Amino acid sequence: MPGPHSGAAGSKASRQAKTARGIRHVDLTDVQLGSSETARHINRDIVLELVRTHQPTSRADVARRSGLQRSTVSQIVEQLIEEKWVREGSVLNVPRGRRPTMLVLNEELVAIAVDIHPRQAIVAVVDLNGRLLSRSLVPLTSDPAASTRLLVACMQRMARTVPRSSVEGIGISLPGRVDPETQRMTFAPNLHWPAFDLKRVIESKMGLPVKMENAATACLLAEITFSRMDGTRDAVLLTVSEGVGTGVYANGQLVAGHHGMAGEFGHIPVDFAGPRCGCGQKGCWEMFASCRAAQRYYRELQPKRPEPSFHELLNMAEEGNAHAAQALTKQAQWIGRGLRMIIAALSPSTILIAGDITTAWHRFGPAIEKQVAELTLAGSPPLIRPTHESEIARLRGAAALVFQRRAPQKTAVRQLAAEERPHS
Repeated sequence: MPGPHSGAAGSKASRQAKTARGIRHVDLTDVQLGSSETARHINRDIVLELVRTHQPTSRADVARRSGLQRSTVSQIVEQLIEEKWVREGSVLNVPRGRRPTMLVLNEELVAIAVDIHPRQAIVAVVDLNGRLLSRSLVPLTSDPAASTRLLVACMQRMARTVPRSSVEGIGISLPGRVDPETQRMTFAPNLHWPAFDLKRVIESKMGLPVKMENAATACLLAEITFSRMDGTRDAVLLTVSEGVGTGVYANGQLVAGHHGMAGEFGHIPVDFAGPRCGCGQKGCWEMFASCRAAQRYYRELQPKRPEPSFHELLNMAEEGNAHAAQALTKQAQWIGRGLRMIIAALSPSTILIAGDITTAWHRFGPAIEKQVAELTLAGSPPLIRPTHESEIARLRGAAALVFQRRAPQKTAVRQLAAEERPHS
């Protein structure tokens, strides 16, 4: 799938290029020279994005919205149909002239999406429009090899429900960080798995390409790909569950950082006298803002009562239990306080929040927004918005990993630059 910005952007960039003056830094260690192939890739992405966001749409409408020649659009559409990204739908009845054939995304193209949590995983089949076609729960243990066997068995069952040729690949959302270069987990303190090459094992068993990403980044990718975020250039998505994770979107790009570790705000200590975190430090933000923290707050208030699950805690608060409500309020306040780190460091225009807390946003939202407004250093505070689709967003994000067009490898880019550079 292309990025979040569509057709008119191409002509706008072209107009700006004609009047551009001054010096712009170019990193010569990672550069791709402009070529006709580069333009074809850009135009292809624009056409596919326009089909996705305006489907059903005609070739003429795509040409009008993009500013591309109709012949160019027709060539690209034929390529997309051949690649199975797009299919032709109904023929539109018009009062005069040729009846246009409408274009839609090919919903028969699917990905197997896996959302891994510390005790269980959710496996789903997701189509190109982000719809969940089927879904299954898989129990997990502290043994990654045994857990992977259960995952593979579930994926094999689900893959048999759709034609083999329609499965594009497997996307995995993880409660930890993934190195973009090696595609191996580098940091997953809540999962408690020893070093394990999950990608290699699943690829060898399933015979399909596997892409992996941090759960918060996967949620953010789902928002960018399947929701309307055009015009938003700086955003952070915060997932609140057994831990606290963040995905970062800056200047229109997802940020991975060194070894994929960008955005680990949940493991920044906010109180060095606080409880020990799974990462080994004391007083990390997630020890005060996670769902586990809310359960701990309730246990401190009611030490003789059995500890409820977080869902039970939410229900108890709605039924008028004052101690449950107090525990959730304290969690919400700590979420808001910790967001100051994100606002001061990244200054996003939008902060998206995903997780079970969004089901009680009437309770969490005002408390979080109050803290953010009081702690914003300058200017107006960012927009705070719940996603309300935490589980679905992780699965959609995992599928979007599969549907994303791969960027050229750096080695190939450098080779291109070397070949076309004038000889001295």
